[in-house]
Amino acid sequence: MTARMCQYIIALVFLGLGGWALIFPSNVIEIGLTPDYSEDTFIMRFVMACFGAQAVMFGIMALIVTWSSRAFAVFAAVLIPFFVFNYYFHYELPVLTSLGMLDFAGNVIMFIACIVGWRAARTEEQQKGSIVGL
Repeated sequence: MTARMCQYIIALVFLGLGGWALIFPSNVIEIGLTPDYSEDTFIMRFVMACFGAQAVMFGIMALIVTWSSRAFAVFAAVLIPFFVFNYYFHYELPVLTSLGMLDFAGNVIMFIACIVGWRAARTEEQQKGSIVGL
């Protein structure tokens, strides 16, 4: 798998989940949050849509820029606190429902794509370096 394909996978996660939050914030609130923390108020929908808009923006950027192996490594490291977030807000303080844990699934997919993308980008960078050295 190429590094570019890994970027597309990461972008799809952001565009899919972010687009859902942007376009259907009430639905995300209803099925993603437990009743104790779920309020279908204007501000809650607004915040959810803002979260979705930022995710969509990042997804678009992941489609158009070219990531180096370093970018994949840094993004993988940046994802680690999100696993802690998912664990805490599902198991310790039950804010996220099982469907709300789609966020966790997306993070796992992106983390794996980062590892595969890092390897592929590193190989591509090494090949370019050997061609330049000719």
